[in-house]
Amino acid sequence: MQLQQRINAFVQLGAFFSQFGENPPQKKQALPHNDSFFSEMEHTLQLAKAQNTWFTEDNLRFTCKSWGEALTESNLKQWLSAYEIPETAPGKKVAIVMAGNIPLVGFHDFLCVLLSGHSVLGKLSSNDKVLLPFVCKYLIAIEPGFKDKIELTTKKLEDFDAVIATGSDNTALYFEQYFGKYPHIIRKNRNSVALINGKETPQQMEALAGDIFRYFGLGCRNVSKIYVPEDYNWDHFFNGMFAWKDVINNHKYINNYDYNKAVYLMSTIKLLDNEFLLLKEDTGFSSPISVVFYETYTSVEKISEQLASAEEKIQCIVSENHIPFGEAQKPELWDYADGVDTIQFLISGF
Repeated sequence: MQLQQRINAFVQLGAFFSQFGENPPQKKQALPHNDSFFSEMEHTLQLAKAQNTWFTEDNLRFTCKSWGEALTESNLKQWLSAYEIPETAPGKKVAIVMAGNIPLVGFHDFLCVLLSGHSVLGKLSSNDKVLLPFVCKYLIAIEPGFKDKIELTTKKLEDFDAVIATGSDNTALYFEQYFGKYPHIIRKNRNSVALINGKETPQQMEALAGDIFRYFGLGCRNVSKIYVPEDYNWDHFFNGMFAWKDVINNHKYINNYDYNKAVYLMSTIKLLDNEFLLLKEDTGFSSPISVVFYETYTSVEKISEQLASAEEKIQCIVSENHIPFGEAQKPELWDYADGVDTIQFLISGF
């Protein structure tokens, strides 16, 4: 299978995804195999929602829309033009340990492996075990050459040449022990932060709410900590957050909110609270669900130096001078997790 064939298949997959970015979905007539797969995709999305209640209708639609927008021929060619990718497959098998915190969170690794010409051995998360198998089914239907290139499992990984594993700091220790002898990318906990100068528009603050609440804060690109000037007017922040007030209607989210609020109040920890989000002053980066940490600053230069020194803990920075407000959950294909160039690793020959 030539590189252009692989690109063409993912372009078709992107068009397929784009149908499901809205509710109700918008069926397109010209897509291959669409009559066979359209209704089944809708069923799979509902099944994913039933199996994992963090996977809400809105978040599943957002995932489909995002991949539909990303997987265009122009995006794929722009991304891959920076590399010398083999035209034909080198025949190595790359294991991918999928996380399950947000829908299809391991899809970018899956995409990288197949585009680079390798085969995928994917270990599915129990939290996200129906979406990718169905996506693979459609991908193989439009490009049968992928049939022998994809294997998904929930069992122990065996017989592979390299591995890409994503997890927490604790699971990363296990991954290092188990996969250390193989060429690997092992990702640990990372969180995203926002640097607020106090002059943001109401629209920017509302956009920041999306960076915080999308996927209920479970993704590494979710803003889990903010930096604000001393004497910051918190009304400005909370007015923006109000756009996502309905997040409290999710029973899992409200359970986390109630629990964290009770624990903090019992410990007499000072909080800022708008009845669906807790703000806690804290030097850490990884805040619990329903909580955002904050720190105040007096110098943008000093806080920028502080963030640079914590680079290994930060996935992305949202600010007027970094990723725009509202764009944290819309990475480009070339925005690699943890800053590790996955394609370069895959074409390096291990």
